Amino acid sequence: MAIPDFQSLMLPLLQLAADGQEHSLAESRTPLAQQFGVTEEERKELLPSGQQPTFNNRVAWAKVYLERAGLLLSTRRAHFQISPRGREVLQRPPTRIDIPFLNGFSEFADFRAKAGPIGQDARSAHETPEETLQSAYQRIREMLAAELLDRVKAASPEFFERLVLDLMLKMGYGGSHDRPGSLTPAGADEGIDGIINEDRLGLDVIYLQAKRWENTIGRPEIQKFVGALHGRRAKKGVFLTTSRFSPEAIAYVTTIDPKIVLIDGCRLAQFMIDLNVGVSPMSPREVYEIKRIDADFFAEE
Repeated sequence: MAIPDFQSLMLPLLQLAADGQEHSLAESRTPLAQQFGVTEEERKELLPSGQQPTFNNRVAWAKVYLERAGLLLSTRRAHFQISPRGREVLQRPPTRIDIPFLNGFSEFADFRAKAGPIGQDARSAHETPEETLQSAYQRIREMLAAELLDRVKAASPEFFERLVLDLMLKMGYGGSHDRPGSLTPAGADEGIDGIINEDRLGLDVIYLQAKRWENTIGRPEIQKFVGALHGRRAKKGVFLTTSRFSPEAIAYVTTIDPKIVLIDGCRLAQFMIDLNVGVSPMSPREVYEIKRIDADFFAEE
């Protein structure tokens, strides 16, 4: 079963607190997961940021929203108990507690008005604020990657060869010596477009092949690259393309020596974004800094 959205967790969380005892977020997760049939594997799924399990995040935001509506009381950090208003709601429990239901309480409506809209599409209504923000970030990144790849495809083959060499050096290959890498002369590459020297003497070398193609790269092209590597007694190669690799090509490189890494267009664009190759950070006025409560600041001895 899929992980429930945070609104679906609101009523069960309130019912869990119906005994009037203090509960912690940590202890509430297991019974909620059992109620919704969330597996251990699903509980380990992380938000796009990789910083927090999605299920934990949704339980936490269900608690926050119930507190803002006055149905739960925050007793201490990550702990809660039911409020008198919450007890009244459970005397005639609705079939579901969600944002429209909570909007019936003035405190919650004020909270929502001050916070502003969480999102504009239907999906955002089921996401926690972190999920909405991270989804928006991911969509922006995907659009940037697509535009970046289009620019690379429109450039010359020579530009693409320089780009892949720069990218490999940005990744840290080539060390810190004076001549970490170079391109082979046009027309004399014999299937090798670039060379990365991992040490000063060139004893450990990575060979590059750069294909600015639209068509799928099949096994024959990889075999040609392997032949070029054998001709140089090479042990390492990286084949980069603006297109994609066939399943046969991908399977082939797992069974051969030398070691060859395949980087397709999608992965290439992601590397470029991560390493600021062909892109630049937005100006500080366009950066959104997300902050959270410093619990240590409010701790009293």
